Amino acid sequence: MGRYVARRLLQMIPVFIGTTLIIFLMVHVLPGDPIRAMWGDKAADPAQVASLRHEFGLDQPLWRQYIDYMVNLFQGDFGKTFGGRPVSEEMGMAFPVTLRLAAVALTIEIIVGIGLGAWAGLKAGRAVDTGVLIFTLIVISMPVFVLGYLARFIFADELGWLPPNVQNSMDVEQLLLPGFVLAMLSMAYVARLTRTTFAENLRADYMRTALAKGLPRRRIIGVHLLRNSLIPVITFLGTDVGALVGGAVVTEGIFNVQGVGNLLFNALGRREGSTIVGVVTVFVLVILLINLVVDLLYAVLDPRIRYA
Repeated sequence: MGRYVARRLLQMIPVFIGTTLIIFLMVHVLPGDPIRAMWGDKAADPAQVASLRHEFGLDQPLWRQYIDYMVNLFQGDFGKTFGGRPVSEEMGMAFPVTLRLAAVALTIEIIVGIGLGAWAGLKAGRAVDTGVLIFTLIVISMPVFVLGYLARFIFADELGWLPPNVQNSMDVEQLLLPGFVLAMLSMAYVARLTRTTFAENLRADYMRTALAKGLPRRRIIGVHLLRNSLIPVITFLGTDVGALVGGAVVTEGIFNVQGVGNLLFNALGRREGSTIVGVVTVFVLVILLINLVVDLLYAVLDPRIRYA
């Protein structure tokens, strides 16, 4: 196990360098000059433009900028915004908000998604199964921004059950509606995946053996069926955490959540490379570590799996 973890950590190094390099190059090949854009329609002072370009290292060759960025990154320095604030401070304020929102969404996704999928799988071929499949298909077919505005119109504007905008991100109740919208798409996939694995495993030999041994139905479903059916679901949930954080860009805009989505959106508008690359770098690290944890969880769920 220890050798496997060490090998996976070493494999993360080229993946991390490759992804950050791609994002860095993509930001810097975008058309337009981010420094001149700070003046808007007004005429820019060439001396100030040159000074700012030198201050942010934009007068250096691209390869030199990337090396300097990575050297500073390994020292914990994510650079500065065009406003002069450290990017780490901006991310330190935005990431907890988005992680809180993603945690709410993931909780809803796990409880509702697995619950619906298990219910449909146990009733495969019946009206409940058909209803769940139709509902999830409708959710999957709708864009996130449509779901967001529709949910806000129904639950906030018409019924008044939840606030339409998030004023305090520490209040979990205010995060329920954006968390529900953020979870909807993934919840539909989790429900369909759980339903399929439940329906398949119900016909497996070990299920027939458990039934023949006369084990209680609750134990058969809760221990044998659920445990074996959750392996592909956990794989999806692990990779979906990154998608939840990325998907928050749209959801945070609809519900005025001051998280990393808003930070990234504003940075893209200003073409602020240090903030964009910094946010994506943290995304990459989180996704790589979550994938490692998910792989290790396989052995917990299925004792037959061993790591060399």
